[in-house]
Amino acid sequence: MKNFVYISPNFPKTYWRFCAALKRNGFRVLGIADCAYYELAPELKASLDDYYQVYNMEDIKNQIEAVNYFQKKYGKIDYVESNIEYWLAKDAVLREWFNIQTGFRPKQLDICTHKSMMKEKYIKAGVPVAKYIIVQDFEQVKKFAEEVDYPIFIKPNVGVGAYGDYKIKNEEDLKQFFNEKANIEYICEQYITGNIVSFDGVCDSQSNVIFCTSNEFPPSIAEAVENKVDIFYYTVKKLDPKFEAIGRAVIKAFEVKNRFFHLEFFRLTKPAKGVGKVGDIVALETNMRPAGGYTPDLINFANSVDCYQIWADSIAFDENRQDMSYPKYYAACASRRDGFQYLHSDDDIKAKYKDKLAWVDRYPPVFSGAMGDRFFMAKLDTLKEVEEFKEYCETRQ
Repeated sequence: MKNFVYISPNFPKTYWRFCAALKRNGFRVLGIADCAYYELAPELKASLDDYYQVYNMEDIKNQIEAVNYFQKKYGKIDYVESNIEYWLAKDAVLREWFNIQTGFRPKQLDICTHKSMMKEKYIKAGVPVAKYIIVQDFEQVKKFAEEVDYPIFIKPNVGVGAYGDYKIKNEEDLKQFFNEKANIEYICEQYITGNIVSFDGVCDSQSNVIFCTSNEFPPSIAEAVENKVDIFYYTVKKLDPKFEAIGRAVIKAFEVKNRFFHLEFFRLTKPAKGVGKVGDIVALETNMRPAGGYTPDLINFANSVDCYQIWADSIAFDENRQDMSYPKYYAACASRRDGFQYLHSDDDIKAKYKDKLAWVDRYPPVFSGAMGDRFFMAKLDTLKEVEEFKEYCETRQ
């Protein structure tokens, strides 16, 4: 029996499904997190063979102690994974510390976490990227802005989500950035105007995509966060073959193995100087883990599959064993923020879409800043229904 250490299986709350899928495939599943065992959801307890509570998840020494405990008790550890962006670097350290051959080691992970390095892989795959520089000083960035035109976009070269991002509209904004920026490495990019579209799925040990789908997002998550706009996004019913070919080429270029992935692109709605015309696909960034929040569940609703199981089947059998013939939908997720008055109440949404709703719940506080406070997921048949659902849920008084 192979030993699989799963990091933070209790968060997000649906990630117990990864553990359950592994256990169904014959793995011994060993969990590590910082909450007490009695606080774990019943479904998670049933999916774990053993559990180790650490005092501080931020301290890698705590996790090393936990893995060492499991190794002494059960023998060599074969896998370590969290599927969470925040823990990927620590996952890699644990693999190197215990000589675990599956998954990224720290140096390999750099390519998937440094936005500047990601761009080189996109270029290798033949996908255009926005012009960029690594931020050094004011004069350097000012010169870059003069070349590509304002606005420009500055963000941490290594970062999660939209936090720490800056849209620089003029020289005064640039001065303000340098006055308040953190002591980290930033990347400065040509500003791209377009809709964000993702390529999501699972690949096998040869970087072949064995399951894929796509999500359509708001034009700018960063601006949505800043302006407290409701986040609305959806999983498509059917992938565009040309876009799928691009996504598959990128996964090959990154040479990832048996992983869940979430690649982000712009579909240009405005020409980008020296990059592309309206409708062209331009690389944004890559994430070698599932899309954030509860997107794996949205993907399941759209495709009538269990993508948690597909991931576990990739690891255990190197193939997708799901029946892919079930009906497909547009699965849409509409969020709402507390403190705002909406034209239609939550109960109105539940009544109008009672036959379409797949899941209604609240986001945990750590998600709420970016995603909103509560959400409604619906399975819809047409894009027209998607637009109507968006308008019905989002319209404020």
